[in-house]
Amino acid sequence: MGAVRSIRRTTITGVLLLAGIAAVVSFRHMHELCLRHGEDHLAAVLIPLAVDGAIVVASMSILLANRYGSRGGALAWTMLMVGSLASLGANIAVAEPSLIGRIIAAWPSAALIGSYELLMSQIRRASAEEPTAVQVEIVGSKEPVGDDDHDITELADPHERETGDLRRSAWKWALANRLPDGALPSGRIIAEQFARSARWGRWIKRIGLEGRLGERDQSTAT
Repeated sequence: MGAVRSIRRTTITGVLLLAGIAAVVSFRHMHELCLRHGEDHLAAVLIPLAVDGAIVVASMSILLANRYGSRGGALAWTMLMVGSLASLGANIAVAEPSLIGRIIAAWPSAALIGSYELLMSQIRRASAEEPTAVQVEIVGSKEPVGDDDHDITELADPHERETGDLRRSAWKWALANRLPDGALPSGRIIAEQFARSARWGRWIKRIGLEGRLGERDQSTAT
């Protein structure tokens, strides 16, 4: 595990260094393009920051959404794509009008976008591998559930402390939407229906099976 963490730290350091180099070159290209088209020096500095800043903000928004079990909204993905295309187009626009010149000019922007997304993927992977409690098997269910699902007071995310009505609604939905073999839906599927994290869905399933939500699963009650 220590070797893996060391390699990951080295990888992240390399990605940050690459992103920094690419960002400087990409900024210079966009700055030059703004000056060519009549913008003053202040605008020529702020516009490139706004373009690359949109990429950063959109990526961070998607990362945060992933941590709560969502894939991110349409606005975040749209901003990410528009910002990436704007950065790439601006770098190409200042290139020498030849194939090689355009490839050279486009590379810093492509490297910046790619390295930043690599960094986000490393953060997502590190978050997914954070230590969790020992997994146990629920009677009548094939889905592992952590010991940290026993009590709502142990939930780390404040957004997951909601009313009992929502918890009961999620459990009733799970009972009403069994799989073809009669098993309950997985915690991840339950969570997706109520825009919550997979951990929340597993917790709902556990306390529902324990009879703490009012209506027990008769197939496993015995």
